[in-house]
Amino acid sequence: MSQPKWYFEDFVVGRTIDIGTRTVSEEEIIDFATKFDPQPFHVDKDAAANSIYGGIIASGWHTCSMMMRMMVDGFLRDAASMGSPGVDEVRWLKPVRGGDTLTVTTTAMETRPSTSKPDRGVVVNLWQAKNQHGELVATVRGMGLFRRRPPA
Repeated sequence: MSQPKWYFEDFVVGRTIDIGTRTVSEEEIIDFATKFDPQPFHVDKDAAANSIYGGIIASGWHTCSMMMRMMVDGFLRDAASMGSPGVDEVRWLKPVRGGDTLTVTTTAMETRPSTSKPDRGVVVNLWQAKNQHGELVATVRGMGLFRRRPPA
């Protein structure tokens, strides 16, 4: 593993980092939901067409999973991440449909060095996913643990 680009000290409150984009297919939506959230509007085209959504939509958990994968690929692999003590808030604001392209960003909302473990700090981040129309479809607010930058 190479030297991390992002340590605790690199997070500046208010700074937004572009993570990347990902397009989801209807087949992928149905596959995920069949395994993990088989509600009719996620897996059955006829039932979905007659639902309040008017067609197949991604499970919110699928949207969060896609955001997580994008965060790992586009950011966390290059960070001194030590995992997360938890997520405080998840919001699914608009349905995600087959063919949608999600763009994800993360914004540092708060930083605080650990008082009990001087090798790390906590960063509260807000992840946002927008569709190809610029509409906010999901947000995740949670904490990440990051190693402090080692002395030179």
